[in-house]
Amino acid sequence: MTTPQSNVTSYGSWKSPITSDLIVAGTVGLGQLAFDGKDLYWLEARPSEGGRNVIVRYTSDGNISDVTPAPFNVRARVHEYGGGSFWVHNSSVYFINFSDQRIYQQVVGDRIPTPLTPLTAFRYADGIYDRFRGRLICVQEDHTAGGEPVNTLVSINLTNWDDVQVLASGADFYASPRLSADGKQLAWLSWNHPNMPWDGTELWVAEIIPTEDRKATGAHHNSLQNALNHSSSNNYSQNNLREHSFTSTPKLVAGGVEESIFQPEWSPDGTLCFVSDRTGWWNLYRWSKEGTIEPLCPMEAEFGLPQWVFGMSTYAFVSAERLICSYTQKGRWYLATLDLSSKSLQPLDTPYTQISGLQATKEKVAFLAGSPTQATAIVQINLSTGKSQILRCSSDLAISASYISIPEAVEFPTENGLTAYGFFYPPQNPDYQAPDGEKPPLIVKSHGGPTASTSDTLSLKIQYWTSRGFAVLDVNYGGSTGYGRPYRQRLKFNWGVVDVDDCANGAKYLAERGLVDWNRLAIAGGSAGGYTTLCALTFRDVFKAGASYYGVSDLEALATDTHKFESRYLDSLIGAYPEFQDLYRQRSPIHFTDRLSCPVIFFQGLEDRVVPPNQAEMMVDALKAKGLPVAYVPFEGEQHGFRKAENIKRTLDGELYFYAKVFGFPLGESVEPVEIENLF
Repeated sequence: MTTPQSNVTSYGSWKSPITSDLIVAGTVGLGQLAFDGKDLYWLEARPSEGGRNVIVRYTSDGNISDVTPAPFNVRARVHEYGGGSFWVHNSSVYFINFSDQRIYQQVVGDRIPTPLTPLTAFRYADGIYDRFRGRLICVQEDHTAGGEPVNTLVSINLTNWDDVQVLASGADFYASPRLSADGKQLAWLSWNHPNMPWDGTELWVAEIIPTEDRKATGAHHNSLQNALNHSSSNNYSQNNLREHSFTSTPKLVAGGVEESIFQPEWSPDGTLCFVSDRTGWWNLYRWSKEGTIEPLCPMEAEFGLPQWVFGMSTYAFVSAERLICSYTQKGRWYLATLDLSSKSLQPLDTPYTQISGLQATKEKVAFLAGSPTQATAIVQINLSTGKSQILRCSSDLAISASYISIPEAVEFPTENGLTAYGFFYPPQNPDYQAPDGEKPPLIVKSHGGPTASTSDTLSLKIQYWTSRGFAVLDVNYGGSTGYGRPYRQRLKFNWGVVDVDDCANGAKYLAERGLVDWNRLAIAGGSAGGYTTLCALTFRDVFKAGASYYGVSDLEALATDTHKFESRYLDSLIGAYPEFQDLYRQRSPIHFTDRLSCPVIFFQGLEDRVVPPNQAEMMVDALKAKGLPVAYVPFEGEQHGFRKAENIKRTLDGELYFYAKVFGFPLGESVEPVEIENLF
């Protein structure tokens, strides 16, 4: 029965106020927070400016202003995914510019940034300011020699930019250099192939040369740097440099090939804290100089995250006795204070279900937060009064709550008697009602990574679908983070199997409950989620259509043509290559297009180095040859993930147009069509 205000219209054909134009015009990306005294800085990605990332400053009197001028784009490219793109000290901002990957200094109030590093094939990320020695310490990635780049920890002297000192070398990867409050100790993370940082990392600590002794080592350092630049044995030169950076041999504190360490931080009194998954859960620990490691708050919850990018943070010190932390249980995030003396955890009541990027001072805590009814925002809490304030929203769009689909956290049975998780969004639009007996089409979303996770934070891209009459299932398949290390390791050697089973079983679970249409099940995903999508369409007979965003179709091609950070990732997801070449072929959809029997649309950035365009193009050609409906939408100037407003709009409307044509329902509004080969 309908209400007088409702039109009886088929699912998928509903007209929605949540348009692609509205989404790209009114939405920004928010990331990386940093306090500098009473001021808060953050990074803002603006699709309307071609995806440019801008550093923004919020002052204690409430003034908000851009720090970095156009055309500067603050984005690091170490590990290709970047992160840790800026740091601040005394109103001086140090940032990485995307186009040249140089470090620049921007004094707040000045109009033009100053370059600090030369125009070379070096990349930088995850820096800190060493106020005791007038230098920057950061991760450096050297692309000058060709082949696999070399990663090190370096310091850069701000009074002599040519004075670049290697602090740590020899490992394949470095992250999180952190200086103690007295400047006497440096902590950092490192790991080696084939591990990813969520598999196993090492936490190191070393004492640093006192400030007064640094000049004495300068001349000797310069001769060593020259030797490094010309030596055929870099390890020897770098080891010598390292000996002149530290007064003690670096000490391994924690971690290894099967223990993942996350976010080392020094407390104001010089105690080193960190997150470890040694118990199967990423929990908080502290280390004493005597060598003891003490758990601070053991519980079945995750205080850590997969380090896809630099600069991630789930806790921060308010004082030597107290820290603020965030943690997740079954897909929901919580905020709490932890008393370091009593080790008592006190939850803080917030309306948010997703919390990240946490930073704090003695008076305030700031973080990125969202909920099913609140898009991601920058939130600041006054620790004295408890007053909460939203400083910036990722979306300022005024959309009636009546159009917002509230997700249900679902658990559903999957293979081997196990349980998988997801968020189910039913169709929601007060202006429409479907005909009696009709069930909605379903889009199953498989997140990227695959070692990542999805959340229930308000996403206008999901609401774009639900307000048009689609149901959406956002799956945290086996291998996702947030459910403990054993759940994360379900994908070990089983990529393309466990994730696919979980997505397929999630769709079947909803169809069996009568919530969605068996005959209109679609799956969509980007990057690793694109691979899951293509595997599900190829190796399972559940879905009737799919959308692949820069997805993998040939695992061998990915193993032999990708960047350093992920070049051995498949060792744990599939097996070592080429030893397991047969398995790589068995799990690659490109070799089994004869099993495909449904339409697929592909979206691809033509400058993607993570998943090169040939991955999509090979699949498109195969589908064309087979006579299946297929569409290919490439984007000039886009890399891994789409950042330009016009391209984000094109993907949303293009995917909608594709489903309308292959599922046979009329569109409720006009959208730009895409060319579909072999359309019925």
